[in-house]
Amino acid sequence: MHVGVVAQKGNVRAAGLAGELRDELRTRDVAVAVDEATASELGVDGVPADEMRACDLVCSIGGDGTFLYAARGANSVPILGVNLGEVGFLNAVSPEDAHDALVAEVERFRETGTVRSRALPRLAATGTGEDGDEWSLAPAVNEIVVQGPQRGHGAGAGFEVRVDGELYSGGHADGVLVATATGSTAYNLSEGGPLVAPAAGDYVVTEMCATDAMPSLVLSRDQTVTVRVDEADCAHVISDGRETRELDPPAAVEVGTAEDPVRVAGPPVNFFEALNKLD
Repeated sequence: MHVGVVAQKGNVRAAGLAGELRDELRTRDVAVAVDEATASELGVDGVPADEMRACDLVCSIGGDGTFLYAARGANSVPILGVNLGEVGFLNAVSPEDAHDALVAEVERFRETGTVRSRALPRLAATGTGEDGDEWSLAPAVNEIVVQGPQRGHGAGAGFEVRVDGELYSGGHADGVLVATATGSTAYNLSEGGPLVAPAAGDYVVTEMCATDAMPSLVLSRDQTVTVRVDEADCAHVISDGRETRELDPPAAVEVGTAEDPVRVAGPPVNFFEALNKLD
């Protein structure tokens, strides 16, 4: 079995736990890959995060941001999230339970050839550049954002939002956010969007500081959102706050369910308990 370990960058506690888990797995004849930043802290060899997709299981140690980083590298490889105290909507395992939870998944894999996991849908953003070439961003666990050159009074751009080709909204705004149920508790919530329970599996469209805002719209995962942006010198489309592509308006971005979901290993997160940590 091959296990990857990704720890929160710059967090001594996370790196220390990563070292402990690495040592324990190696005593059980498990091949272990550690991300480069953590490996540097531990004084061992590391691998780029995108090589984690060659693993059978990835352990993420930190908060939701670390989980998202691990997911970009792991793609659809199951990820076991260890929460170091942040809100943690993706990390159900405490540091105290990390050893037992990880070993349990290793033993299950050895017995069955699979890791217990549940699939959460991700979003894919695609479009066509000025040269006619098609582009796409890395799938988003939380959200895809299309925004103008900057935010604030007098900034923004013109936006048009269509669902399966039908016009939903149009006008001036800072941007448009399309979030998964998972991401409804993140950027979407801070923009006044609704919470979406994980079991719904749907996603939500929220306009950002629109002049004539429409209510947030919850859609099923088989629908497609097209966001057209104009009236600006430039714009940006952003996946999970990490990967960004510059747009040359007028331009259109199509957002729909990605082909590969993110797979979360281990026990489920108590959604309502995690919500209480937002207070």
